[in-house]
Amino acid sequence: MDNTYGLEGLGLINHGNIYRNLPVARLVEMALARGEGVLASNGALSVRTGKYTGRSPNDRFMVDTPTVHDTISWGAVNQPLEEARFGAPFRRLAAYLQGRDLFIFDGFVGADPAYRMPIRVVNQYAWQNLFVHQLFVRPTAAELEAHQPQFTVICAPGFQAIPEVDGTRSEAFVVLNFDRRLIIIGGTSYAGEMKKSIFTVMNYLLPERGVCPMHCSANMGPAGDTALFFGLSGTGKTTLSADPERLLIGDDEHGWSDHGIFNFEGGCYAKCIKLSAEHEPQIWNAIRFGSVLENVVVDPDSRAIDYDCDALTENTRAAYPVDFIPDAVIPGVGGHPRTVVFLTADASGVMPPIAKLTREQALYYFLSGYTSKLAGTERGITDPQATFSTCFGAPFLPRSPRVYADLLGERIARHGASVYMVNTGWTGGPYGIGRRMSLPYTRAMVRAAIKGELEGVEFVPDPVFGILVPTSCPGVPAEVLNPRHTWQDKEKYDAMARRLAGLFAENFDKFRDVPEEIRAAGPAAR
Repeated sequence: MDNTYGLEGLGLINHGNIYRNLPVARLVEMALARGEGVLASNGALSVRTGKYTGRSPNDRFMVDTPTVHDTISWGAVNQPLEEARFGAPFRRLAAYLQGRDLFIFDGFVGADPAYRMPIRVVNQYAWQNLFVHQLFVRPTAAELEAHQPQFTVICAPGFQAIPEVDGTRSEAFVVLNFDRRLIIIGGTSYAGEMKKSIFTVMNYLLPERGVCPMHCSANMGPAGDTALFFGLSGTGKTTLSADPERLLIGDDEHGWSDHGIFNFEGGCYAKCIKLSAEHEPQIWNAIRFGSVLENVVVDPDSRAIDYDCDALTENTRAAYPVDFIPDAVIPGVGGHPRTVVFLTADASGVMPPIAKLTREQALYYFLSGYTSKLAGTERGITDPQATFSTCFGAPFLPRSPRVYADLLGERIARHGASVYMVNTGWTGGPYGIGRRMSLPYTRAMVRAAIKGELEGVEFVPDPVFGILVPTSCPGVPAEVLNPRHTWQDKEKYDAMARRLAGLFAENFDKFRDVPEEIRAAGPAAR
């Protein structure tokens, strides 16, 4: 084999050196030598991503071709780019990369061999190649020898789009071309764009194979019982799934097939603002040599890390392989879940800290995907904002929401999974007045749900949201379980709850084809 690894077939020619699947130590050495980052005191590679410290959803596009036109749910999330407009920026991107060293990662997305997809990522920066090496499924030597990528990502942060020429909104862009099985990324150094673009591809391809793709974390108990944690970034998927009492399968992206669940990735991407060894020991200990820290403040002299500092962004991140978590499940597969948890960071402070859902309520709240966008997760977000992100992952779902809801609902019913809603947001008042829910209490509630300790407890329906709230929970004061009791001004709580119920109803109006029993399972706006 020549030393181009087939890059000329993509139109990448006259480049500099090509480095394919370098080991971690060499990637770290090269990133440091090229001035891409510094080594923190715990051994992690610390980098800064500049202007873009979170995803830029307004800068993501899908090439609109006859092949995919009728299967993609077009709109503000899935923005179309005319097929004729793809060629020009791609050719300029290829020209930009001429003479530059390139880093290739060949590996897989999907821990289950029956559903995994071979991918290739081509990077301008060594640190970003380390990121994808740690985040995706790493091949064995034999698998690498036979590797044939089915989807390719080319990421060149130094290359910028020309909006008036390319049809983009800014200099940053993420463009998915399903016909060419190619993703191009430029103008932004935020590594999460690579991760989520591949996730979007899996969300498009897997439903055709009868697999439910999910924006969720997953873990497993000593007896092999699995649990899922749905939620948007910042709601606690990574934190709550990294439980010392259970085995981690994955922290963010999974599929649910007829055989069980499987992790899409080989690593974790944890939000680490205010990270502490006391409350999140597994994540704390996972950040070491081989990990990548994004936009975390590091002392220039001692290289000590200040996890509490948000001078660069609140969306500070750590990327590390899943086996940096003790007793992680390798490969990342598990049986059919017994417990499904929907996580929401309710900035209004009125959602119960935990509640059990009927099947109809589960589908209502899954389609609603209520949470609050937390500061820094997306560009321009500085304070929590109430939002409804369909299926707890609207930015990554190319198809109609009903596709994903029907797949999940069928599996919940078939396998008898219990579904809970857990509020990791505010209590005692809204953001700015109340306080963030206690992590130890949230852990206690989640553990009780997973262990079945709530099955014999009395539940009462919330008068506004209709979901079933337990009157007691091991390790949690009873007054915490009823959010109204935590507010000093009960009338303000009632008004805020009614307001949020109205937002639910307003949002759900867009689901015209949903069965009436699901629509009726929503909160009572009055």
